[in-house]
Amino acid sequence: MRRGSRGLGELGVWPGYSPSNPHSISPSSPTMPTTCSACSASPAALRRPKTGHALCRACFLAAFEEETHQAIVAGQLFRPGETVAIGASGGKDSTVLAHLLQLLDQRHGYGLRLLLLSVDEGIAGYRDASLAAVRRHQRRSGLPLHVVSYHQLYGWSMDRIARHLGPRNNCTFCGVFRRQALDRGALLMGADKIATGHNADDVAETVLMNFLRGDVGRLRRGAGAGPAGGEGAVPRCKPLRHAYEKEIVLYAYFQDLDYFSTECVYAPQAYRGYARALLKELEAARPSAVADLGHSGERLSLRSDLRMPSRGTCQRCGYVASQPLCKACVLLEGLDRGLPKLGIGKHRRLRDKLRDGQPLTQEERRRLGAPLIFCKLL
Repeated sequence: MRRGSRGLGELGVWPGYSPSNPHSISPSSPTMPTTCSACSASPAALRRPKTGHALCRACFLAAFEEETHQAIVAGQLFRPGETVAIGASGGKDSTVLAHLLQLLDQRHGYGLRLLLLSVDEGIAGYRDASLAAVRRHQRRSGLPLHVVSYHQLYGWSMDRIARHLGPRNNCTFCGVFRRQALDRGALLMGADKIATGHNADDVAETVLMNFLRGDVGRLRRGAGAGPAGGEGAVPRCKPLRHAYEKEIVLYAYFQDLDYFSTECVYAPQAYRGYARALLKELEAARPSAVADLGHSGERLSLRSDLRMPSRGTCQRCGYVASQPLCKACVLLEGLDRGLPKLGIGKHRRLRDKLRDGQPLTQEERRRLGAPLIFCKLL
């Protein structure tokens, strides 16, 4: 199960609290305040992980919604009349985001046209169930839904890629393909912007990952709330960028939102898992670690003399790229050649060798992930 599915007692809800009976909490308990610190009238239902304040259900919901609205206004994330595609995975973050944007758009008159955009990676037993959750939310919200698939766009599903690639590096393929799939889906829907459900924990993990990898260019880009074009063709924003994951879970719980909470079958091998574990250790020692890392990422500035790759277009598919071929086309080339690792790591010399029509040695083909039996036949 994902972290969002942990027991709500661990996430700050008082034991014994029931949304249908907020007075079910015993006022005699010495471990918690008896009343909300905001309204001083209703029983406290939780202690906010972000601030430590004891709040009732109504005050927490009001505070969370107002903070999201202020983040949208302060970041100038949207303009009236824009069509916004919400990246909908069926998980807690995107479900809460879709609910909030629809609610706040009606409340504050943003003037947005909201759409749901989902990506079907082709992961049996996982994505089909999460897409069912997306469709349930679509029926509840009435928002238009468009689904794009890896098979439709690339001719490959993630399950098929994993069979060729093995247990490692699947998230590299999925991340690249998913970013491009969201862009292509948004363009098909006529969207001006993509809103994703990345939260403060996600941003902190990304800052850690990019720092550990020494990825200077993404360190700065990955921490902002938007609206930046980033690496894609359609500008993106993160309205929940300052919201703690635990509070998103609590918001979904109090609003009785239906979401899918099972972890992807390929996630245990992901590099992000190490950054997540490190972040939890840092947070245990310093509770403000999540916010601190996010703020550090936002405030990073690159040296003025540091040259960053210029953006062009892919010679093969026309997508945004800083090289002759975009990353997705490089990965697809490796898959189509039976060399799935061709686009992973530092194999530019071997890619150039192949494009020049030069044969690879058996050892070179093995390094690029060719099946062992195929290598022996050469």
